[in-house]
Amino acid sequence: MTLPPRSILDLAPVAEGADFSSTYARSVSLAQHAEKWGYKRFWLAEHHNMPDIASAATSVLLSHIGAHTSSIRLGSGGVMLPNHAPLVIAEQFGTLEALYPNRIDLGLGRAPGTDYPTMHALRRDPERMDPNFDELLEELQFFMGPVSPNQPVKAYPGSDSSVPIWLLGSSTYSARLAGIKGLPFAFASHFAPDAMMNAIQIYREHFQPSEQLDKPYVMIGVNIIVADTDDEAQYLGTTEKQKFLNMIRGVQGKIPPPVWSMESVWLPHEKYQIEKQLRESIHGDQDTVRTRLIELTERTQADEIMANALIFDHEKKLRSYELLAGL
Repeated sequence: MTLPPRSILDLAPVAEGADFSSTYARSVSLAQHAEKWGYKRFWLAEHHNMPDIASAATSVLLSHIGAHTSSIRLGSGGVMLPNHAPLVIAEQFGTLEALYPNRIDLGLGRAPGTDYPTMHALRRDPERMDPNFDELLEELQFFMGPVSPNQPVKAYPGSDSSVPIWLLGSSTYSARLAGIKGLPFAFASHFAPDAMMNAIQIYREHFQPSEQLDKPYVMIGVNIIVADTDDEAQYLGTTEKQKFLNMIRGVQGKIPPPVWSMESVWLPHEKYQIEKQLRESIHGDQDTVRTRLIELTERTQADEIMANALIFDHEKKLRSYELLAGL
């Protein structure tokens, strides 16, 4: 079986011992290698108030990476639209499209991408986690669409944009909306596998062709680590497990190095929760990963796989993506 096209989700992860400048240099390096290895897209995600994620200013970082690459598609995976005025996002991604024509994707999420106090700082009402997301999307599409003769406010740049809009989801809400709007849909199985199959089914059932898309298009986000051996991949994958352990404990910090065993790190109930949440993660050598990816593709009928490799060592991360590209 031929595997679907593969893309990369990069959170600009800040590893212990690294700073923001070195983190951005690593993201540029990864994007350049991804372009060389034939990856389809390189996406960054908006998060705030997280010391281990440096992609808060998503569009700024996308522009920096665009200046150091030449062909790979760049995009947001995603911009958290309720954090922003739709006009501003139209202008930002219209600017990116003008700088890097036919290379920009605009993936949208509706979560805050942060905690409650930071939501206040972003001028969001914590009591309204979903402030009319469908209306915000419609407003954004209006500003990025054709300009009417008497339109008082226009996005310069951004109007008449050819930037494809994607909806991202970890539940069924965005799946249904993406279907109704005729937009491509990316599901976050890398941290929310429970709703994956239901969301994909709802998306396909509700899909209506649009000017952007004539049939459903599903991308699956997956944590993937490929190494020369299964044991090495499992070892590298303990960084990912520690990251999620810190999240459920409410502990903030930079990305930790791997450990030989998690048994002395987590408690039994934490192990159960994390392994359940990360059950779609794929860690192994090329044969193991290929087998698991074939099974996932057959189960979901995914059109594209977006890989996230949370690996502490940059050279090991590059090696993982190189092996994945070779499948």
